[in-house]
Amino acid sequence: MAPLGTPETRGIADVAPWPDWAAAADGSLAFLHEQLGWDLWAVTRIEGDVQVVLHAFPHGAVPPGAALTWDESFCKQMVEGAGPRVATVTAAIPAYARCATGLAADVAAYLGVPLVGRDGELFGTLCALAYRAQPLSAARGLATVEFVARTLSTLLAGTAAHV
Repeated sequence: MAPLGTPETRGIADVAPWPDWAAAADGSLAFLHEQLGWDLWAVTRIEGDVQVVLHAFPHGAVPPGAALTWDESFCKQMVEGAGPRVATVTAAIPAYARCATGLAADVAAYLGVPLVGRDGELFGTLCALAYRAQPLSAARGLATVEFVARTLSTLLAGTAAHV
């Protein structure tokens, strides 16, 4: 028999469902940060011509509610196909190089995936930023981020309450 406190005796509490979509988003960001690194992870929502941060990790790095003009965001370029989902050096991608002003001036690498709402409309994004260029191997994490984004989109589509 395994000693108390080992993974074999934890039961099911560590894999119980999150209480709501917001907690799932927070847990997803912490997981991605732990597994893939990057300096900042965020879940955002598009509201008209503004991209609003709903959740960010590490906590306190960007306050919830912080906003960026959608037209000036890396995420808009990614969603519209002007830039790839992973840019290990943003300066090497013309669409991203144009966005590197204001709040994004220090961003050297970007990773982003759309979040899709209930009716197939763009809800927002799951994205990561780094303040130093990332190695090409960082692109290997894209499949994990796409899986997490699809899971969050699935939960979002099934959520009756406003997120």
